[in-house]
Amino acid sequence: MLQELLTAAVAAGAAGAVYVAAGARVVKQYERGVVFRLGRLVNDVRNPGFAMVVPFVDRMHKVNMQIVTLPVPAQEGITRDNVTVRVDAVVYFRVVDAASALVKVEDYKFAVSQMAQTSLRSIIGKSELDDLLSNREKLNEGLELMIDSPAVGWGVQVDRVEIKDVSLPETMKRSMARQAEADRERRARIINADAELQASKKLAEAAAQMSEQPAALQLRLLQTVVAVAAEKNSTLVLPFPVELLRFLEKAQQGPADK
Repeated sequence: MLQELLTAAVAAGAAGAVYVAAGARVVKQYERGVVFRLGRLVNDVRNPGFAMVVPFVDRMHKVNMQIVTLPVPAQEGITRDNVTVRVDAVVYFRVVDAASALVKVEDYKFAVSQMAQTSLRSIIGKSELDDLLSNREKLNEGLELMIDSPAVGWGVQVDRVEIKDVSLPETMKRSMARQAEADRERRARIINADAELQASKKLAEAAAQMSEQPAALQLRLLQTVVAVAAEKNSTLVLPFPVELLRFLEKAQQGPADK
């Protein structure tokens, strides 16, 4: 009798061990466990750690709650100012409701990918080329809002959307390069003209100052001769004072009048 009880206890213990082993589950820190009992969703989502399910009755699906980096393939479209471009982007999202991510959408990653591609093509058609090149922050916000609106019902939250690259046709690149070169040349000419204007004003002031003192012109002439001679040139060009020519002209006119 004792042996039969011992055998039954061992058998019950073995059956219990098999039951526990069959129903034991371990949920990692970055996961959540969603349990379906005979095909129906069990309301309580299993948190990280050790969890038990009913063997052969419950089925647990583990959902990753980490941030997913999803590259969006390059989409070709025509901007509002009729320029053909290719734009690619990247979407950062994560699951916030594990049960909804499994029940309400068949494959939430594929759904987010398709929604991102569609939204990116829509953004290209609504934007101008200058916005795609220089105003990306605003476009990123609009693209994030377009993707996040339907994704909320799937238990998915879009954290950030970034436009990575904008590819332009070669003809457009050359046109933009010529435009930038012409703009820089225009600014250089404006700067040179402004410098000439300022220099002319200073020269006019200097000429007015020298006209009051004729000796200042002679001193400036001598200073120029010294500066030229300091260059150690073999030939020295000496400017002839205009006042001396006028003096000689008056001197010639004097005897002729007599």
